[in-house]
Amino acid sequence: MPDKGRRKSLTIFRPDVTPLTPLNGSPDSAPAGLLRKRRPNSVHPSSPASSNAASDMAPPSPSTPIKAIKRTESQSSINRLLTKSRPQSLQRSSIFGSFRNSLPSSHEDENGELIRMSSTPTSVHSTTSITNMNYGSRVLHHGEIQTAGGVFRKKSAYFVLTESHLVRFKGKDKASELFPSIPASLGRTSTNRHSRMSSSNSWQELQSTATGETPFGIHLNDIVSVWRPEDAKPYFSIQIDYLDEEMNHSGLLTLQLHDPFEADLWTSSIRTAITNVRLSKPLPYSQGLIEYACAALEAQGDYDPSKFAMFKVIQRTGRPGANASSEDLKSNASTVSMLAIGLFKVHIVPYPRHSRTTSSTSLSDIKVISCALMNLTQLHLHDRDDAFSLTFRLPLHQSETLYLASSLVRDIALNIRHAADFLRPLWLEAPFTWNVPQNLEDEIWEIPPMEHEQDQAFHRTLCAYCAAYDVDPSRIRYAVHEDCEDAPAFELLSASDASRPRYSYLELLAIMRALRYNETFTTMSFRHISLNSLYNLRDKHGVDHVPWSTKSGEPMNIEGQENAPLLVQEVRALAVKSRRLRRLDFGYSVTDTGTNDAESQDPGCGICEALFPMCAKQYTNVDWVVLNGIQLTDVDVDYIFSAALDKSCHLRAIDVGYCGLRDHEMQHLLQSFVHQGATLESIDLSGNSARHNPNAINEYFEQLSFVRRLNMSNIIQETGSQSLFTAQTLCNWKLVELRLTRTVLSEGTINILAYYLSNSHSELLRILELDRCGLNGKAASVLLTALSKGYENPRDLHLDLSENRLESGHDDLVAAVARSCTPRRLTMQMMEYKDEKNFQMLVEAIANNMTTQILDISKLSLPSDAGDDTCEILHRLFTQNKVLEDVNISGEHTHIDTAQYGNGLNHALSGLKHNKTLKVLRVEHQKLGLRGISTLTSVLESNDTLLELHCENNEISLQAFTILVNSIAKNHTLLYLPTMDMDRSWAEKKVDREIQNALEVPRSPSSPISYGAVAGTVAGMASSTKGTVNRTLGRTIGRTIGSQKNFSPRGKDKRTSLIGAFNDLDFKDARGGLSQGWDREVARLREYLARNLNLARGLPADVHHSSEAQQPTASDNLRTAFQGVGIGDRTPIAEHDRQLLLDTNGEEGNVGGISPPDLESGEDEGDGVLEMSPHA
Repeated sequence: MPDKGRRKSLTIFRPDVTPLTPLNGSPDSAPAGLLRKRRPNSVHPSSPASSNAASDMAPPSPSTPIKAIKRTESQSSINRLLTKSRPQSLQRSSIFGSFRNSLPSSHEDENGELIRMSSTPTSVHSTTSITNMNYGSRVLHHGEIQTAGGVFRKKSAYFVLTESHLVRFKGKDKASELFPSIPASLGRTSTNRHSRMSSSNSWQELQSTATGETPFGIHLNDIVSVWRPEDAKPYFSIQIDYLDEEMNHSGLLTLQLHDPFEADLWTSSIRTAITNVRLSKPLPYSQGLIEYACAALEAQGDYDPSKFAMFKVIQRTGRPGANASSEDLKSNASTVSMLAIGLFKVHIVPYPRHSRTTSSTSLSDIKVISCALMNLTQLHLHDRDDAFSLTFRLPLHQSETLYLASSLVRDIALNIRHAADFLRPLWLEAPFTWNVPQNLEDEIWEIPPMEHEQDQAFHRTLCAYCAAYDVDPSRIRYAVHEDCEDAPAFELLSASDASRPRYSYLELLAIMRALRYNETFTTMSFRHISLNSLYNLRDKHGVDHVPWSTKSGEPMNIEGQENAPLLVQEVRALAVKSRRLRRLDFGYSVTDTGTNDAESQDPGCGICEALFPMCAKQYTNVDWVVLNGIQLTDVDVDYIFSAALDKSCHLRAIDVGYCGLRDHEMQHLLQSFVHQGATLESIDLSGNSARHNPNAINEYFEQLSFVRRLNMSNIIQETGSQSLFTAQTLCNWKLVELRLTRTVLSEGTINILAYYLSNSHSELLRILELDRCGLNGKAASVLLTALSKGYENPRDLHLDLSENRLESGHDDLVAAVARSCTPRRLTMQMMEYKDEKNFQMLVEAIANNMTTQILDISKLSLPSDAGDDTCEILHRLFTQNKVLEDVNISGEHTHIDTAQYGNGLNHALSGLKHNKTLKVLRVEHQKLGLRGISTLTSVLESNDTLLELHCENNEISLQAFTILVNSIAKNHTLLYLPTMDMDRSWAEKKVDREIQNALEVPRSPSSPISYGAVAGTVAGMASSTKGTVNRTLGRTIGRTIGSQKNFSPRGKDKRTSLIGAFNDLDFKDARGGLSQGWDREVARLREYLARNLNLARGLPADVHHSSEAQQPTASDNLRTAFQGVGIGDRTPIAEHDRQLLLDTNGEEGNVGGISPPDLESGEDEGDGVLEMSPHA
């Protein structure tokens, strides 16, 4: 024999070579009387499940969860009954015992059990033993191995690969006995280096040494991975990791070969055999293991039954070398784990112990590695083995790689790719490196198109990025507008958290990356959203987020874009990854920009650098860019100038209002705008410091043909007499908006405007803003007369004349209004009247007007509160006017000035009872109070045309709000009423101030706390002296309290009585009861409004079973707040102190016959009179 001259392991018992339990046969199929030593649990061949069971090789469907399939028992009940315990004295010992215990995968034999099996062979081949059936009947590959026990100690062994097992024998002779197809060796076994392998870090190798000639095998279903370590030179190694799930034992074999072709042959043979056996005899996961993995994902908040998938993997924490020591083997041992795919993340879950699969409490100590799918930057796998790696990277952080291996590597790759694509359903290309064999590309599962559900696709992607970046998605607010130009429009709103309204850089990255490839929105607006957190950030740890090509796949040749700030990269990605996107609004979003200082480097705002080179090279369809409120520098102007010079850009608008442009910068921009004259639709030059020459501006304007919007607000003119534009220029344009706010208009400009308004070319004009332009009443009447088309054909125009000196020449203005020369919508806010009669004349004219439907005369300033005559005229306005549909008569309350109508407004509002045309009423900041709310209540009970009532900020208490909500119970047409959040805050602050003031009031001698102190003092005295002390103390306290001027037991000083009776807990309950009352009324209000909305839409609504009307709660102050929440049900401090004054007989006593003041008595005993008890 080849091993005769080798050192043998120390042992006292060597059993015969015995077969293992048959895989496909019954327990009766073994020879009778045959005795064998039970193999270690870690290598016990698992019995496969039934042929119709689901295989763990085949991945679960992406749309269905993994079903729990219980495994069949590997041993019959007869075998368990025949199992006997081996005596401790007969257990084999080994010089490798301590080393075996140190290995992570090693486990002790279960008491050295011996198993007796009696059966007869069932094979039809007489030359094949029963043992051959246990390990398979067909040999796929075989070869001699070298067992490395050290530098000076080596042994030979033999490996045989069958269709079901990988079997190890002591030598080739033993293998040929069980597998006749293997020729027996003639003399010494060949030592050809091509077929020589060494096994290290293998508990099976050590156990086999201890058990002598016993062969053992690993079922191919138990093999987790077969992979090739790369640092095992000078050998070509193969590492085989296996796990017996039923026995919960794992181990590994490291095979080292000298020939790379031989290593490739062994690797491919074992992998192919594993695939075939799992397809023919699949082994599903146990129910406990599935529940364990699901519970682990639920603990991470990432479990979704429809997306859940799990696989066995090996964590490749180390790679043993050729001459690894025992310590190296221990530290480099791989770890069997579960790779679980959740909704948003990939999780590496440690393989459970037996206790973990049944105990939910043990989940808390599980160390799960979770990596977000949206952070995946690379998936790499080889075709030659089962090793693969997953690389993840969080923005601004270095990448982290998971080195794994699994025989199901192809299914894992496809499931991860499908999960990532599901979270990005609109993305045409994956943002991570997909480094897989070419034949795997054709197996990628397609994601169903979401052309009609792209808003849901955006929401799904946004939630995935929020989970990846660990941000709260509930903070993100946005709106989608359908009734605007270039709709639908996405508008990002400020964060929901009022204490932190600004978004962090991770939240902004989540939003912007979720908007990539979006074909739903034509407009995206980030107006008033601070992007400063992205302005100075550069991600130097990776370029996976950088857009290298357009959506159509055309590569972009932009120099240095990998080093650009995150703001530039993200804005550029939005522009080039969407074909539908046309307009981007970044107004007032970047405030931390560079300066125009020549000594400092000019970085620019970032927006211009991101967009205009893309426009110049036609990489994007964005042609409308809003830069209002961003301080532009020379670098930004150069980007705009270079792009605008190219006519192929086809820019529609570049809004640069309030951008801090100076004279030469403004001139450069106007020169470049001329080249876009065929497409330019909007010009916004407002609020810049550049001085404008009307003649020069008119020269530029004459070369623009299709301007529809012009904003020249708050500009500086060189001369004040010339007109800003010519009549010919205005008539050539088809203006929709003309804004001249805070721009002083000369008489010539007013005349040109009047001519333009009277011309038919102004019929498309919808907005004309002339507020704060220095107009008087006469100039306003000229413009009104020019735009008038008669009361039968009112102009569909919004005219804003706010904050002008309209009282000068007021008669002309009143005459124009009375003649119905006004457009459909007229705004005259913040008018200041020195003479109230002038305002009365204007209201009379409006009452007779037949063209204005929307009127805004809010924030009006009168010399004093409106008089009775003014209120009567307002009453007549609401009663007589048959045209008005929306009226705003709100006041204003600031620290500097207050504009209100006064108490007489209640009479004016009562005229709404007879109004049948008004739909919207705005009456805020008028201090209506309870009396005004009562008037509105009577209006709502009789008016059935009013749809919206805006009445917030009117010092409305809970009592008034309750009355108002009760009136809506009878009104079935009102669709909007505010929840009075500001008034609620006002009422609660009022009560808080009263509580604070009450707590600061010093306590009088009548305070119940004094009685408590007295009771404690008297109780400590001797009984013989109590009577004298009681009488003396009673007279003293009686005279002291009786002499107080304001004392009353029920209350001359009610605040003092109240404070003495209640403690801090009572105040807290009163405050809480007040909040509960508001919440209750808000809930009722929403119920009524929902009912009315259903009625307006023609939907069924329960009109007769709404919430019952509530009695008004008088909680305007602290005392009524106590009454409203039933504080009297609890014993106050006074009662506690009174109960402490008990005499020795157990009766309710007093100190010297003095009873504490009765705070709740219904009778008045007179000032300063203290009630005496009969004991006195």
